[in-house]
Amino acid sequence: MNFSMYGLGNSRIGFMFDWTYLLLLAGVVICLIASARVNSAFRKYSRIANARGLTGRDVAEIILRNAGLNYVRIERVSGRLSDHYDPGTQVLRLSPEVYDVASVAAMGVAAHECGHAIQHAKGYAPLALRSAAVPVARFGSMLYWPIILIGWITGIMGLADLGVLFFCFVIIFQIITLPVEFNASRRALQIIGDGQIAANEYEYKGVKSVLSAAAMTYVAALLSSILQLIRLIAITGGRRRD
Repeated sequence: MNFSMYGLGNSRIGFMFDWTYLLLLAGVVICLIASARVNSAFRKYSRIANARGLTGRDVAEIILRNAGLNYVRIERVSGRLSDHYDPGTQVLRLSPEVYDVASVAAMGVAAHECGHAIQHAKGYAPLALRSAAVPVARFGSMLYWPIILIGWITGIMGLADLGVLFFCFVIIFQIITLPVEFNASRRALQIIGDGQIAANEYEYKGVKSVLSAAAMTYVAALLSSILQLIRLIAITGGRRRD
């Protein structure tokens, strides 16, 4: 989530106070709370070894083999919580704290990413839609702010409106992402709970806690973006009236 979305509004309460900054602040707070929750859950269950001694790589291998996806490569990638599945190359990439560690948290993250691989193999429509939307979202994310700023500075409000439209591409992408992430987590929990991965109910609940907290980061990012959209519309409307 990009927290550097700043602008200069004309709607003020009292002396020189731009009320739209409250929207920006609310968005930042929402994202910080969600981030703190997922970091707390991951730290807690990263300290707890799973009973079967399965590293994240081990878990991924078991799940992919059982799903008939032996062609999906598993790679170690640098970065904290940088885990992801790349449908373009059919590679599942796990961070060191997941790939190498036999913890309850690693078990959950690896299973979640395998959920994306299974989605891809089964032709899960929202995943295909998200993949198709990536270039448009990237385009909107790169250009919306310069275009809005130029529109505000020059007074060409049509240009500012175009920038706001580009930002909407980012929000649409985030909306598409939600069912993809929630579905991957549901698949992961079903797999974890079938008796082959999690050894007991405590491990299952730990995985659920980690995945639930992670899912909320996507919800928080969407809410923050919606607040930012409201802010951009308010500022642009104020400048148009001026």
